[in-house]
Amino acid sequence: MVNTMAAAAASAALQSFDEDAWDDLLNYIEERRVIPIIGPDLLRVQTDTGLRPLYEWLAEKLAVRLQVDPAGLPQPLTLNDVVCSYLGQRGRREEAYTRLRSIMREVSFEPPLALRQLAQITDFDLFVTTTFDPLLEQAINLERHGGEPMVDVIAYAPNRVADLPVERSELQRSVVYHLLGRLSASPTYVVSDEDMLEFICALQSEHLTPEKLFHELEHSHLLLIGSDFSNWLARLFLRMAKRKRLSDPRDFSEVFADDHTLKDERLVAFLQQVSVRTRVYGGAEAFVSELHARWTQRQPAVAATSGGGGSAPQRFLPPSREMPENAIFISYAREDLPAVQRLKTALDAAGLSTWFDLDRLEGGDDYDRKIRANIGRCSYFLPVISATTQRRQEAYFRREWSYAVDRSRNMADGAVFLLPVCIDDTREAEALVPELFKALHIVRLPGGEPPPEFLRRLQDLFSGARA
Repeated sequence: MVNTMAAAAASAALQSFDEDAWDDLLNYIEERRVIPIIGPDLLRVQTDTGLRPLYEWLAEKLAVRLQVDPAGLPQPLTLNDVVCSYLGQRGRREEAYTRLRSIMREVSFEPPLALRQLAQITDFDLFVTTTFDPLLEQAINLERHGGEPMVDVIAYAPNRVADLPVERSELQRSVVYHLLGRLSASPTYVVSDEDMLEFICALQSEHLTPEKLFHELEHSHLLLIGSDFSNWLARLFLRMAKRKRLSDPRDFSEVFADDHTLKDERLVAFLQQVSVRTRVYGGAEAFVSELHARWTQRQPAVAATSGGGGSAPQRFLPPSREMPENAIFISYAREDLPAVQRLKTALDAAGLSTWFDLDRLEGGDDYDRKIRANIGRCSYFLPVISATTQRRQEAYFRREWSYAVDRSRNMADGAVFLLPVCIDDTREAEALVPELFKALHIVRLPGGEPPPEFLRRLQDLFSGARA
């Protein structure tokens, strides 16, 4: 009786998500200090039998493909139930994965509303998912990139350790990391409890851990939304992510938002008594809806304080991997990327096509050929001059400048191609740039913010070129 009362009290305490808690969470999100970890509770899709949990529907379809009789299995079916029954009939484990891939290839689901709402929260740049389906990356591509496949997708597998390419602060595109594998014809993702066991063991192994990812999980606030972790798996996952005893003091918090944690009295009591930085919010979809509404409501205030006049702030859209036709090629030093992002956002809003290299591979003949070819066919070349370019007397952007100067030598006198700009107070006379740049008017764009007259000039140039 005492234990039940204690668990009920703990449950009531964990359910309290007051205004201060929401305000703290939204502040952390706006500072990009929060990582959402997405689970299957958010995956309700419109199927041939109505609106259904995706993985429940998949389990039924897989049972048919593997000729598993569901009559003797618990309801609703799970993928683990179907796979275990199939293995008990001496079936080949590999068959389950290729059949699942075939089932998913034969259907086209709209990304659920909850995923689209999360994608609209543009302060999220790194998403971790414990599901194998592609719906999360589809939602982000749809909401942020007009459906173009711009999201970087990374999938972990014990036999193929894939980590973040760089630290989170240096990511140039939204990233979806499939922590438990991604849909494939190969057995490289979690379908059964046995798969989960193998993945969890591998993720804790010294040589198989995606170190950059786990560093980010350790040093970020976490939103575990829609997870289907059982009691001990939830504890283990949390301990694995935070990399220390859960009772030790820590600066970062976690939120469990799902449909079952609050129903588990022992797990709730454990979190309340041991992991005091962990909160629980009942209902994954309800949490996302409330989070999305509150984040959206704060956006006009953010725009007003940044000089936006109360209108919604323009969001940076990364350049496409391939340069579009008639684009302005922006050449810059890596350290000046924030200013270049602001510049591209303003040019995009003015209806001007732009491109710059976001990956900055800076090596290899194939990369160099690509850059040289893009400079050879761009409409205009916009070199960004700054204190950074002054310091870096040797860098790849200087090769880009040289290629652009070479192309301009084949042009008629008076032809406009080079559009040098300066984003700080670097003096023109002292600028370490090709002499041809100095012979032109170098436009001042403080911090990468172009004045209206600069935008109008570019629009006039493009209009004249099309006339």
